[in-house]
Amino acid sequence: MNFKNTNAARTTKTRNVQDLEKDTDNIYESIVIISKRANQISQEMKEELNSKLQEFATTQDNLEEIFENREQIEISKFYERLPKPHSIAVQEKLDDEIYFRRVADPEAEA
Repeated sequence: MNFKNTNAARTTKTRNVQDLEKDTDNIYESIVIISKRANQISQEMKEELNSKLQEFATTQDNLEEIFENREQIEISKFYERLPKPHSIAVQEKLDDEIYFRRVADPEAEA
């Protein structure tokens, strides 16, 4: 996923509740959908960051020397400046980019 091209807010932003519940007609269901998507985004970001930082990992256990790698610091700062996963998920929900489906309840159909 390309996190650079998202237009999600990097700071706190007040949202209209009616905009969030437009597809589900239920704010709680919308929050659950956004929450699950935010968890997915968070996992993707964490895996990507760990894979990039793995290149700089040392196999030696030397407590005397701690090396500061400029590239590693820049990568970490980049990920710190990105919008938070919940902000990205909310923006995706508002832009209708999230696909969700309801699981049919077998007791309700009987």
